[in-house]
Amino acid sequence: MNIIDIFFPRKCFGCGLNGYYLCPECVRKIRPPILTCPICNSISPYGVTHIRCRDPLGLDGRLSLWRYSKGIRKAITGMKYKFALEIAKELAEYAVKELRKKKLAFPKNSVLVPIPLYWHRQNWRGFNQSEEIGKLIAEKIGWDFDKDLLVRKASKKPQASLKIEERKTNIEGVFSLTRRPDNNMPIILFDDVWTTGSTVREATRVLKEAGVKRVNCLTLTS
Repeated sequence: MNIIDIFFPRKCFGCGLNGYYLCPECVRKIRPPILTCPICNSISPYGVTHIRCRDPLGLDGRLSLWRYSKGIRKAITGMKYKFALEIAKELAEYAVKELRKKKLAFPKNSVLVPIPLYWHRQNWRGFNQSEEIGKLIAEKIGWDFDKDLLVRKASKKPQASLKIEERKTNIEGVFSLTRRPDNNMPIILFDDVWTTGSTVREATRVLKEAGVKRVNCLTLTS
């Protein structure tokens, strides 16, 4: 038994089964989300943006793997606030299994870019959960991974604490790029949860304004 198992014993957040943070049976029971166009929210295969909805500075598609339900919610919250990076490994393994069923959602030569935290928050927490999970997913799927392309240059109120209409204005102007990206390389923005999409949309705008031609989004839940 290692020190992590002492302080964060493996007990399923969904059913209490020992040996897992989220057991395979609880994952199996999570209903898949309805995949919709990220612009109009109407049903769309693989969450691809409808032709009529395309925006030069908007997302080209959005895929979430699970619905935001009890077990997955507690696992993500535990990873963020209980500092248990081992949870990230389990979530990444489940995510890879789901992604292999949905290979057509993203180009093979994609680069996965995690949504960054502001440096102060990341230093306090000790890690960025989206970076940790995203790195494992990219490695298993065969995507390139770039944690340094996008930076969060300002600290704002946590999005989770705001009303829906406040989230868009709160996130404006918080992202910048560390260098000029390869415009022909498809980018997948990765985050743990899609709520209103304000954070991902703002990151997409920054990338598209820099010339990136294709930006998709992958989240664990929505």
